[in-house]
Amino acid sequence: MTVTETTIGNILTRTTGYLRTVASHSLQPYRGCSYGNALCGVGCYVQHSRHILQGRPWGSFLEVRTNAADSYREHVDRERLWAARRGERFTIFCSSATDPFVPQEPRYGITAALLHAMCDHPPDRLILQTHSHLVATAADLLARLSSMCDVRVHVSIETDREHIPGLPPHASPIARRFDACRALKDRGLFTVVTVAPLLPIAEPDAFFQRISECADAVVLDHYIGGDGSPDGRRTEQTPLPAAMRAIDAASLTLEYRDRMADIVRRVLPGRVGLGADGFAGRYS
Repeated sequence: MTVTETTIGNILTRTTGYLRTVASHSLQPYRGCSYGNALCGVGCYVQHSRHILQGRPWGSFLEVRTNAADSYREHVDRERLWAARRGERFTIFCSSATDPFVPQEPRYGITAALLHAMCDHPPDRLILQTHSHLVATAADLLARLSSMCDVRVHVSIETDREHIPGLPPHASPIARRFDACRALKDRGLFTVVTVAPLLPIAEPDAFFQRISECADAVVLDHYIGGDGSPDGRRTEQTPLPAAMRAIDAASLTLEYRDRMADIVRRVLPGRVGLGADGFAGRYS
């Protein structure tokens, strides 16, 4: 893993594509991701971005955007006005192309600095997406921000299986992510478990019951339609589908997602989202 320090012009990116109906802007504290060689990195759509990779293997680099908080302060008013002119709320999705709580975050504090900057200049809504239990270390700061704007914390828990044969280990242990969700919810933060991408689940009833005890909502997102291509063809180029097929061939279909949604709705009625609608907070 090569870690370098860099700067960014405007940390706030106006959304397009999949995120367009989710948020007005995305924000990446880092470029690249330390979890690229973990399980979540196997199907990560960012690995197909030549612009980001620039010839480097996914998971081999992390660029630390040292001026991220200053950039936010510099551009927040202009970007808020841009959203308002479009009749939209100024909503930030952090992060879609990296994890805000990579293992280097305790050293560099880029995400923490951004949250402090948001406390000074809050968006209308912040959606914070992570695969890591380290998000719990920011609970106090997120609770402070939630008193100023709408904050939703999304923690990805793709399966109840601690190991998927043929694939690398999780970026963060499943139990520790559940503990993080509990800590966040106990602080009064709106906590969402994103089962994304949905992987084969060994005991669905027990898994979703466990989620219902530490989260306010659930989002299910299959790689079909969820990886930035219409039919999941990006993910089909990775080892993920073969590993899923070896466990349960049915998990490769949207019918499997819908079947899981029916199960989770029994314990979280009205608080289940599918795909982009779920990430945007549209539940049924």
